[in-house]
Amino acid sequence: MNIYLWLKAFHLISLIAWFAGIFYLPRLFVYHAAAEDQISKDRFKVMEIKLLRIIMNPAMILTVVLGIWMLVVNWAALSGQTWIWVKIALVLGLVGYQHFCLKITKAFARDETPYSEKFFRLFNEIPVLILVPVVLLAIIKPF
Repeated sequence: MNIYLWLKAFHLISLIAWFAGIFYLPRLFVYHAAAEDQISKDRFKVMEIKLLRIIMNPAMILTVVLGIWMLVVNWAALSGQTWIWVKIALVLGLVGYQHFCLKITKAFARDETPYSEKFFRLFNEIPVLILVPVVLLAIIKPF
């Protein structure tokens, strides 16, 4: 069997899990920023940290590790293609986005609301702006 296809399949599975969290966590931030009672705020704190620790961090790590493994297996074919470098830069941006989400989660855990509900509504859209070109680059390989 072709190891590359197995790596690609599990890379895609971990990517889907990662994006489930990446899409959901900023939505929780919207609700958390709008919450007025302490019971709701405490509930959001638990949801946010569990989502990060149990789903997002493992999925991010697995996605990145499998992506690197696929690069290593197919380095000769990929290293000279511009699209893969753009994709890598976008994925690094997404890793940075998740780390920024961690910073926000820690602020909420301290009962601080670092940004407005409106900010979080816009912040929630950033992953889509990364996902679309990443998928297009991986499928179409335009350059």
